[in-house]
Amino acid sequence: MVHPALNPSSTAVVTGGASGIGLAAAKRFAEIGMNVAIVDLGHDRLERAADHLRKAGAKDVLISETDVADMAAMVELAKDIDAWSGGADILMNNAGIQPGSKMFGPTDNWHRIFGVNLWGPINGTQAFGPGMIKRGRPGMIINTGSKQGITAPPGDPAYNVTKSGVKTFTEALAHELRNTADCQITAHLLIPGFVFTELTMGDRTEKPDAAWTPEQTADFMIESLNKGDFYILCPDNDVPRSVDEKRMAWAMGDIIENRPPLSRWHPDYADAFAMYLRDKGPS
Repeated sequence: MVHPALNPSSTAVVTGGASGIGLAAAKRFAEIGMNVAIVDLGHDRLERAADHLRKAGAKDVLISETDVADMAAMVELAKDIDAWSGGADILMNNAGIQPGSKMFGPTDNWHRIFGVNLWGPINGTQAFGPGMIKRGRPGMIINTGSKQGITAPPGDPAYNVTKSGVKTFTEALAHELRNTADCQITAHLLIPGFVFTELTMGDRTEKPDAAWTPEQTADFMIESLNKGDFYILCPDNDVPRSVDEKRMAWAMGDIIENRPPLSRWHPDYADAFAMYLRDKGPS
């Protein structure tokens, strides 16, 4: 089965498309022969990425320096896409930042992270979604979440909160779309594993053995979209799906079992979690 939007007549719009997962996904859309628009900051980065997309086979390429946190700018972008190709069929709200945050640290970081990671997908969906529905063509909205938005490991609370919000927002979007008459747009939540990108590389110049490449992630995404998956839970070279499932089930168990929050990292539950991870899986 192939998702009906994955065809050469479609137009794909990818935010955060100049590098990493966004660029890898844009290349996959280009290889299908689509029109591909990439949205990011940094003109030179966008131009380099556009060259890759043309070589990959894109029918046409549009680049846009647009701040996804700016709703008015995203509305203008949607108008530009309408004028360029007739409108978007695939919207991938992928732009994300992770400058780091602390619970009682600078609020500027919190505002920046929320603006891009959470308001970016909301703005993109609200700017493009109504037009995508109205066109009556098969399409999809893909929002990039994170496992950190589900298990919420300590250390970067603002990032975790935004990615948790993206999960909840995308679930609500899927419900809205499937209950909208004559709507042919589907919603999907991409949940990457450890991927070696500009966001995660830090001081490293070589990909860690545990990490996937952006290309592996994009391939897994396309395969999952063609299966009709909503939750696109990506493994990596270190953590298989079975372990992710156990970690996520344990996190939900904090509520069901009335344990302390984030008990996976609570010293009183360390042995219990280790035993659970070794011996049990979700029912």
